Amino acid sequence: MQLSKALSTSAAALIGTTTAMKATADEFLPQLPVLGAPVPDGTALQTPYTALAREVVFLDNLLLWIIVPITLFVTGLLIWVIVFHNRRANPEPARFTHNTPLEVAWTVVPSLILLFIALFTFPALRHQQIMPESDVTIKVTGLQWYWDYEYVDHGVQFSQFMLERDELADFGYTDDLYLLATDTAMVVPVNRDIVLQVTAGDVIHSWTIPAFGVKQDGVPGRLAELWFNAEEEGIYFGQCSELCGINHAYMPITVKVVSDAEYVAWLERQGADLAAAPDWMREVQLAAN
Repeated sequence: MQLSKALSTSAAALIGTTTAMKATADEFLPQLPVLGAPVPDGTALQTPYTALAREVVFLDNLLLWIIVPITLFVTGLLIWVIVFHNRRANPEPARFTHNTPLEVAWTVVPSLILLFIALFTFPALRHQQIMPESDVTIKVTGLQWYWDYEYVDHGVQFSQFMLERDELADFGYTDDLYLLATDTAMVVPVNRDIVLQVTAGDVIHSWTIPAFGVKQDGVPGRLAELWFNAEEEGIYFGQCSELCGINHAYMPITVKVVSDAEYVAWLERQGADLAAAPDWMREVQLAAN
């Protein structure tokens, strides 16, 4: 894997990611709690930190309440048939072939259940797929096996590689975050609408942060979008969710959510072009000065 990482780094340099050096671990960012990460022995979805993620958790719980009674009912029917309608218990089977009320029931009832599910699913899907006016726009490119980030309005670009186990402490991470932590983080402001333009440079990758409730395939030659609005400052982890080659398991994602002031200061330290900064960023700059 070390060799693959070295080759990936060289490839990134060859295709012109010369600005990657600007985005090495930034010691000036505040200490942030780890909020979006797997937990030992966890069986449920991660704690949601966006409205989108809360909708996903609600739908997951709703479907659980629907599918459990259906599963118990069907299991009960199977047991009833096995016990009371086997050859020994029922040697003379009935000869009828149709039951119109029953056939209507098993058509109408599932249709009503699906309609009920759709009443909650379609609004959530619409919420995910209609992009808001962005406060921050970032282009994300998946590559074997790392991520490229470009803050398209500010000229900031860098790559993101997984940290090896012996590198974690140097970047302020604990050992349990191995396979999750990266050498750089995508930094975004809290309570702002972030729009990501997702693509790939070689094969299909998938950018996802479970705590945000977002997942989007990056397809070579295509530009897809996702959005989120993180509600708490902290560190959030994800991993490539599309089988993309031998090192698919070593392609994590790190997002750091900070305050508006910290975000603007971070951009300035990256040498960002803030000439076309939106009004909210100008207000932050004025307040800082």
